[in-house]
Amino acid sequence: MVKLTNSTLSSIGQTVPVPHYNRRNVTTGIVHFGVGAFHRSHEAMFIDRVLAGGQTAEWGICGVGVLPSDAAMRDVFAAQDNLYTLVVKHPDGRAEARVIGSITQYLFAPDDPEAVIRTLADPNTRIVSLTVTEGGYNVNDATGEFDASNPAVQRDLAAGAVPATVFGLITEALRRRREAEVAPFTVMSCDNIQGNGVVARKALTSFALLKDEDLGEWIDRNVRFPNSMVDRITPATTDQSRAEVASVYGIDDTWPVVSESFEQWVLEDSFTLGRPALESVGVQVVDDVEPYELMKLRLLNASHQAMSYLGILAGYTYVHEVCRTPLFSTFLLSYMTQEASPTLQPVPGIDLDDYRHELIARFSSTAIADTLARQVVDGSERLPKFLLPVVRDQLASGGSIDHAALVIAAWSVYLEGSTEEGQPILVTDVRKKVLTEAVAAEKDAPGALLDVREVFGDLGENPRFREAYLAARKSIQVDGSVGAMRALAHAQRV
Repeated sequence: MVKLTNSTLSSIGQTVPVPHYNRRNVTTGIVHFGVGAFHRSHEAMFIDRVLAGGQTAEWGICGVGVLPSDAAMRDVFAAQDNLYTLVVKHPDGRAEARVIGSITQYLFAPDDPEAVIRTLADPNTRIVSLTVTEGGYNVNDATGEFDASNPAVQRDLAAGAVPATVFGLITEALRRRREAEVAPFTVMSCDNIQGNGVVARKALTSFALLKDEDLGEWIDRNVRFPNSMVDRITPATTDQSRAEVASVYGIDDTWPVVSESFEQWVLEDSFTLGRPALESVGVQVVDDVEPYELMKLRLLNASHQAMSYLGILAGYTYVHEVCRTPLFSTFLLSYMTQEASPTLQPVPGIDLDDYRHELIARFSSTAIADTLARQVVDGSERLPKFLLPVVRDQLASGGSIDHAALVIAAWSVYLEGSTEEGQPILVTDVRKKVLTEAVAAEKDAPGALLDVREVFGDLGENPRFREAYLAARKSIQVDGSVGAMRALAHAQRV
């Protein structure tokens, strides 16, 4: 077994593809915040393809971590020269591995925030990309406004504070660029949020306006925030993943990435200082991303929410287990066809019926072994972005909301903390306290969860949605999640 480093690439290259470009010649053109599994299976992989094309060496990635937990990534990347193995698994069981070399530097902001700011302010940095999760923007789903009450934000806003948050670091770097008369970089969100560029603009400009009004106005006028749609199912790395990379490929890699074979990136062509030739490596560069992002968020991401709460309550662990069960796959297809698809715009080049069935096939693949538990972390951040917009649009048009209501009802029962067989559920959510209090109040005040305005806004006041939710919750309590889905399917046949 060979330890993955620059010095061992020639040896590893006899087994799997490795970077053949000279990594020493690659300069940083992109700074990326949030170097998780998805970034490494997606954007970093696409940039690796660009660099492998040999036309340019100016688009290397400097990864940045800001959370205490990112110290582990710092240590692994230091030991592996920022290299990692990407294993792509096909639905038929085939697997392909390659070593990715596009991340040429990694900075852990708590160690040296000044180093991060200098890199951001460097004229060679032309794009700052983000995968900071749905909740990392501090933009309230119900109001669309920036939430400056976050303690970390408040610390960064204090006079003389050394920036510690993503938007604090970016704001300070843009201040220095403006002072030095260096054009601003592009801020490119790669998070699963409708209008992710719009949300990134709201977060950054709002923070900057509070810090320095003139600077905030300059950022709003001069920085571009392209919208994008990103798609590749990428579970968290496990010990099994590490062992597989070691046994199958002979590579000692502390933090490999395993993903599905499907890949998609639809990107708005709006950049201040140019961009890599991403269209040459499989990225769809378009004028309008919205039709694609609505399709993906309301079909794929919302379906992950739809399957996971019901599946966990019924005792399932993996995505493929649920989606290979006819009752669940029928439920998901019915949700996508009857409730989500009517809210979508025409999507150029996409047959929605094919796309829906392709999703079921992707979900059903045993190659990835993605867990339902991964999909439900911070559900109070995900549901308002993926599922509740479908409910709002369907209410406005008079369309069906029964499947979505059943999902929200399943979420409420899930928040009670145990499966239908009495097994404990570990609820991980940034709003756990207020959510569990609301669910506890359901006994005496049915519908109390819908009154959590930071999740539902005024949606919980809608009588048709409230009625559907209460009926669905009662159905789950009486007949269980499987029985509730079966009852819904029967009611629609009658």
